[in-house]
Amino acid sequence: MSAASPHEVTQLLLAWSDGDEAALEKLTPLVYKELHRLARSYMRHENPDHTLQATALVNEAYLRLIDRSRVHWRNRTHFFAVSAKLMRRILVDFARSRRSQKRGGAAEAVVLEEASIASPQKSDDILELDDALKKLAEVDARKSQIVELRFFGGLSVEETADVLKIAPSTVYHDYDLAKLWLLREIGNPKIMLPEAGTSES
Repeated sequence: MSAASPHEVTQLLLAWSDGDEAALEKLTPLVYKELHRLARSYMRHENPDHTLQATALVNEAYLRLIDRSRVHWRNRTHFFAVSAKLMRRILVDFARSRRSQKRGGAAEAVVLEEASIASPQKSDDILELDDALKKLAEVDARKSQIVELRFFGGLSVEETADVLKIAPSTVYHDYDLAKLWLLREIGNPKIMLPEAGTSES
């Protein structure tokens, strides 16, 4: 199947958000590859022994995305921005479940088809980053959003600017400041955030 144009994806997203279920059938194979790219973007920041499969992450994200089918998608970038939020939530829920199990708790496990997070340390890193981003959001919501889109969504500077309706130069500036803020908050973070000028593709 040839790659779909952004216009085609956008039209299907808009039709789906307006209640056209047939559009979802056409949309699924077109966006699956892109959602897989988003998951692989996250996986590149993990240790080699990390066993969370990108496909499992995507499948869970996609199921949650379908539950949010009433969202009125503005365009293709908006769709993947929401996907980034969903994947952040999935990873945080999964990490909390892992931590709870490690402490003997009985929290409900997040269902991922293929595997689980192998490293408890990585679970802690994700939770630290999530907590820090929540604190950053209280101080500056836009900077927190930029990190979320860049790290969890793998969006480029230009795509992030499009989602937030700001200039790319503002994304560069805010992202650099956000990374400094997170460095102070977390200390010596083990999770590597992408550089301001890179695009996880």
